[in-house]
Amino acid sequence: MASRFSVGGGGRWHSRCSSIWKNWSSGSTESGCVFDLPSKRQQIEQLEHEAADPDLWQDPQRAQSLLRRLSQLRDLVQEWETLSQQARDLLELRALASDDLELAGQVEQEATELAERVRQLELRLLLTGQYDGHDAILAVHAGTGGVDAQDWAEMLLRMYLRWAQRAGFAAEVVDLLEGEEAGIKSATVEVRGPYAYGYLKGEAGTHRLVRLSPFDAAHRRHTSFALVEVLPLVEEDDDVEIREEDIRIDTFRASGHGGQHVNKTESAVRITHLPTGIVVTCQNERSQIQNRETAMKILKARLLELKIRQRQEEQARLKGKPVVTGWGNRIRSYVLHPYTMVTDHRTEVSTPNIQAVLEGEIDPFIEAYLHQQAAEGEETPAASDR
Repeated sequence: MASRFSVGGGGRWHSRCSSIWKNWSSGSTESGCVFDLPSKRQQIEQLEHEAADPDLWQDPQRAQSLLRRLSQLRDLVQEWETLSQQARDLLELRALASDDLELAGQVEQEATELAERVRQLELRLLLTGQYDGHDAILAVHAGTGGVDAQDWAEMLLRMYLRWAQRAGFAAEVVDLLEGEEAGIKSATVEVRGPYAYGYLKGEAGTHRLVRLSPFDAAHRRHTSFALVEVLPLVEEDDDVEIREEDIRIDTFRASGHGGQHVNKTESAVRITHLPTGIVVTCQNERSQIQNRETAMKILKARLLELKIRQRQEEQARLKGKPVVTGWGNRIRSYVLHPYTMVTDHRTEVSTPNIQAVLEGEIDPFIEAYLHQQAAEGEETPAASDR
């Protein structure tokens, strides 16, 4: 992205800044998204009016949702206006830097930084789904491949935790089931931050690993699979209603690490939603009450995702297009032998630097997928109608 602002080749970066400023003045971006500034300001005014209602906090969940949306809109408009002003300032400085190499170098550095911020803002403008601005629940499940698959699931868990840290999100493992020999059978992570679900939603699907197995005495090549699920975390939603008679709650002793208190008392919670058969567990907290609250949040997210998927399948059926979800939706391959390569099967984006990817550098895959979805005019598997 920075190359767009390069000072090489005469005034190339100058024309680029001019192009960005002209686009912004008309409310468009390089990626083709349209930013309707007057509409955003109107939405802010409406939300501010609703936030001033003295009865708002009689419904705390709705109040929190409204204030979060208001904060996101304010931040977006403020950043848009700030970057637009910086682009204008750089154009003015460019005229003064024609005979000043030091100033020209400073302007070039600022233009490079501006380019990266523009890229991030353009990406955020692609997140237009109903739940894109929400926090997310990310679950990793080991698939076929035995202990290798469990080790692979743990590698993926670590990758996403590293990515969340890089992106400035708060990530907490709320449920973890360890493997008998190595790795994990499953893990559930709560990812909190602006647009966490929007960025992560494209990671849902099957991830395939090919490597020389460290658990095989003959050191043969093994293929392992793990499933990643991404669910929107919502405080309230009219589509999700959980009645007391529709759930069964069981308690049990937590397994694995957690200290004597966790293992000796029945603090772990398992909730079964009887109409759908969905089962969620939580055992990481010391308190049974806390585990129950977390499990209920995850259950709501799973029920919401189920309804979204059913709507998508109906829309796809009317269009004559198949929808592949779960284990059948293989999205990415990670090959460590006989060569090193990570390939996304949807966008064809690939990189040989697999170690960087496993350290959390997955932004190129996330961005390519979001741009692809925007170009196709389709919503992602867990997005929703607006």
